[in-house]
Amino acid sequence: MTDLPDWEDILREGERVDDLQRDGLKLIQNPSWFCFGMDAVLLSAFARVREGQDCLDLGCGNGVIPILLAGKTKGRHFTGLEIQPDIADMASRSVTGNGLAGRVSIINGDIREAVGLFGAAVFDVVTGNPPYLVQSHGLLSETDHKAVARHEIRCTLEQFIDSAVRVLKPGGHFYMVHRPFRLAEIINCMVSHRLEPKRMRLVYPYIDKEPNMVLIEGVRGGNPRITVEKPLVVYERENVYTDEVRRLYYD
Repeated sequence: MTDLPDWEDILREGERVDDLQRDGLKLIQNPSWFCFGMDAVLLSAFARVREGQDCLDLGCGNGVIPILLAGKTKGRHFTGLEIQPDIADMASRSVTGNGLAGRVSIINGDIREAVGLFGAAVFDVVTGNPPYLVQSHGLLSETDHKAVARHEIRCTLEQFIDSAVRVLKPGGHFYMVHRPFRLAEIINCMVSHRLEPKRMRLVYPYIDKEPNMVLIEGVRGGNPRITVEKPLVVYERENVYTDEVRRLYYD
C-alpha cells in the first residue's frame, strides 16, 4: 500500500482513530455517535468468507465488519451498506486510510432497498449486526445515531432478513449477531424466508451469567438441520478475555 493519507488529515471534529490490533488496521470512530462492540468482533470471527467470494454487510455503521473481514479472509470484495450518510462517510474514510479501496466499498443507502441498489442474488455472503430492540412507540428520533443503531427505527428484523435473502445467491450464507431473547422470532423469520438456520452459538459474558448474544448462520434454500456449537464465554474475569476470545480475534 502506497500514498496512504495521514489519519489526522481525514479526521473530523469529535472523531478518533482506534487501532483494531490486527494487521495494522485502524478505524475512525465518533464516541458521541456509536462505537463498535464485542458483537461486531465476534461476528467477524463467526462468519466464513472463502477466497474469491463477495460479501455484503447490511447496516455496516463505521465499517468495522467489512474492514475486519478484509483483513481476516481472502474474500474478493466487501461492501458495507449504511443508511446514515455521515456514518457512511466516516466508514469510507476508514477504508481509504487503511488502503482498502480496492477490496472494500461503503454505500450510503437503505437496507430495505438493497435489491434495487445491488440486484438480486449477487452476493455469496451477507453479514449483519442489526438493531436489537423494537422501536419504542415512536419516542425515538430517526436522527439520533445511537437510537438508529440500537432500535428498529428504519428497518425491522423481518425487513433485514428479507433483504438479506434477496441479495444472496442460492446456497449463499448469512451471518448475524443478535440477542437471545428474540431467538424464536429470528428462527421463525429466517425459515419463513427460506433462509435455513444451519449453525448457532450462544455467547455468555461470564461463565455464570445468562447469554447476551447469539451468533447464527443461515443458508438460502438450505435443507433443515442446525448445529448448535458449544457456548462461547467472553470474560475469564473482569476486563480479562478468555483464551478462546483472544484466539477468535487474532486468528
